[in-house]
Amino acid sequence: MPKINVYLPDDLAESVKDSGVPVSAICQRALEQAVRRVTAIRAVALGDLDAGDLTARLPNLTERTRTVLRLAVKRAREQGAPEVGTEHLLGGLLAEGGNLGLQVLQVLEIQPSQLTRELERVTPASGTGETPRRFSGPAANALELTATEAIGMQHNYVGCEHLLVALALEPDGAAGAALRALGADARAVRRTVSAAVAGYAHLRAQAAPAGLSAAVRKEIEPLIRRIERLESSVSGSAEEKT
Repeated sequence: MPKINVYLPDDLAESVKDSGVPVSAICQRALEQAVRRVTAIRAVALGDLDAGDLTARLPNLTERTRTVLRLAVKRAREQGAPEVGTEHLLGGLLAEGGNLGLQVLQVLEIQPSQLTRELERVTPASGTGETPRRFSGPAANALELTATEAIGMQHNYVGCEHLLVALALEPDGAAGAALRALGADARAVRRTVSAAVAGYAHLRAQAAPAGLSAAVRKEIEPLIRRIERLESSVSGSAEEKT
């Protein structure tokens, strides 16, 4: 059986040795899952756009990411582009309107309108009136990078934030050129995504106490209003006596 070396930080390596976990089995399972995810997205990226619903063949994508892909294909067709390019992927991400990738851009102080103008500036005119049948080379590369970014961040889903990192990382597409021109290089985007996801996880962890607090406030709100009315009535009577 072929052997693959896996390098770990010193402290993690010691912990693994002490715990006695089955390293080989765990690595095999993780690699199998990663390979399936990358293989699926590669098949879509390199395949025919008309070969069924492309988003249905990507079960790990979030619904917003699937919407972005559908919008990207729609934009390419409306523009008569021969292929779906990275500019259409980024345009779809902006048009979707509610994804984490957009929030990351706002943290980086990049407004959607600003990015749209820059994208139009760096995108060459390529309208041919044809119906695009596949993703361009850079777009296919960006989609594959999207999957690997999600895997590298140890996320069990592929979201718009991963797509944004991939578009910033991809070297040849118009989307990457536009993002980098505005200061959103792959390192900055990846760092912001990591911080955003960590913050979201923290908020979810705090959701139960917050929900309980809200429920308590809702229950005592009528009592608070009653007390306020009584205080107002007493205050008014005192003013009349004076």
